[in-house]
Amino acid sequence: MFVNLFFTFRDIKYRSTVAEMSSTVKPEVSELSIPVPWGEIRGRAWGPEHGRPVLCLHGWADNCGTFNTLIPLLPKECRYVAVDLAGHGLSSHRPAGVLYTFPANVADVRRIVDGLQWTTFTIIGHSMGGNIAALFSALYPEMVDALILLDAYGFLPTDQKEIPKVMRQGMDEMLQYEKKAEEKKRVYTYEKAAERLKAANPTLSERSVHTLLERGLVQGEGGFVFSRDLRINFKNIVRISLEQSLEIQSRIQAFVLVVLGDKGFGATTGPELYPRRFASKLLQGYHDRNHTVVTVAGDHHVHLNDPEVVAPLVSDFLRTKVFSQHLPAYRGVVIATPTPPLERQRQELGG
Repeated sequence: MFVNLFFTFRDIKYRSTVAEMSSTVKPEVSELSIPVPWGEIRGRAWGPEHGRPVLCLHGWADNCGTFNTLIPLLPKECRYVAVDLAGHGLSSHRPAGVLYTFPANVADVRRIVDGLQWTTFTIIGHSMGGNIAALFSALYPEMVDALILLDAYGFLPTDQKEIPKVMRQGMDEMLQYEKKAEEKKRVYTYEKAAERLKAANPTLSERSVHTLLERGLVQGEGGFVFSRDLRINFKNIVRISLEQSLEIQSRIQAFVLVVLGDKGFGATTGPELYPRRFASKLLQGYHDRNHTVVTVAGDHHVHLNDPEVVAPLVSDFLRTKVFSQHLPAYRGVVIATPTPPLERQRQELGG
């Protein structure tokens, strides 16, 4: 339970827990709320208020709790803000009749950072959050200094011949949903909710299941219901081809780190959902621009299940790409620095 103590900063509300408030030291973690036109985006903040800003975006059907185990292992000089995306966790659901799409999520990111008064920042994105992060980095390249993709390629291309079918499917799902009487969410005991989440995400550890349920459940009459909007399950109707993905990818000016699990997204989705040629082309695009691609032992949620595997890579990348310009070495693998954009070159030269 949160105590109603608010620290207002441009309408952003920070709430401290009882345990944190009892300490004379400023709390390291706080709950935050950012107003949006249809409600609020909720999340958590770690680290010093004026630390180097890092925005953390979770994957589909998850919530900002996915970063609970990773962030404490990352550099302490950063200000990490992890949000529940719209329709997820404790954030407001989109209004009736409004679809969930990647461009809408990108607009939300802009709302969030405007509220935080961040002009330049780093993004860490897992899975769907990585795709949102990459699209934002391409559309607003001047705002993102570094991009870290956790078991994500940054884009989810669709075969051009399949785009009309997928778009229609997503629209039909929404229209059928709207014709039904108000659908009540199923009520679970906590144990049954945990079983369902584990069944849907078999790679999650027992600890990770409980971590995600902290924000993934709300108490209702007779038990618990999942907090996420049922509409996030509908097909995303805004689709782009591989060629469009590669063009957008080329607009990213930030330093990029891609951390893939060897048993993660690419190994489990199957060619029918994500053809291997799509992945290889996108990874080649990062290689061609001297970005960093690393594969670690782990599954799709390796950053949550085994953060000790991912944290050193992310920490070194932040220190070498954001804090300085030195070249790192990851266990003997030297990582090349991409050619900085013209503006960054001018700054380095004092121009």
